Amino acid sequence: MADLHPPKKRQHGMQNAFVIDRPVVLVGMMGVGKTSIGKRLAARLGTPFVDADEEIEKAAGLSITEIFAKFGEEYFRDGERRVIARLIEGEPKVIATGGGAFVNDDTRALILDRATSIWLNADVQVLADRVSRRSHRPLLKGKDPVTVLTELGKVRNPLYAAANLHIRSDTSPHVRTVENILKALAA
Repeated sequence: MADLHPPKKRQHGMQNAFVIDRPVVLVGMMGVGKTSIGKRLAARLGTPFVDADEEIEKAAGLSITEIFAKFGEEYFRDGERRVIARLIEGEPKVIATGGGAFVNDDTRALILDRATSIWLNADVQVLADRVSRRSHRPLLKGKDPVTVLTELGKVRNPLYAAANLHIRSDTSPHVRTVENILKALAA
């Protein structure tokens, strides 16, 4: 496991904010709240927030659904790894990854080596309820979310477990999850 660099208290500026010296990368299943929690966490840390999926879409000029349909998952994962490598460079920031990013061996190694990784974990039913609200997820197209998420969890959860920190995401407000992340970062 990569060394964890705990944030320092900021002396000036935002009250009770932390200063991070490396990126914080959120990993976990689709629907766990990586983007919405990530935006709130970045605001609390006083750092930029970047959604890797949005950056992939910008770079490709296509939606993720279109990339999957035209080129397949392997092509998508290669582009995803390259985009995440670029995002990790530069000033520290909070990065939300797609659900499968950390499953890729090269992407996982990159994140573990050069960032603080946080696994946001939730029960399958919580995830299914969340992903059922929108229809943009290529891996769920025409399938039962509970079944797909259960099967994905069997493969992905042991890999997500390599993350530096493990935080539960449940039906409570995301601000509570952010507080739990900040406590874990400060520990």
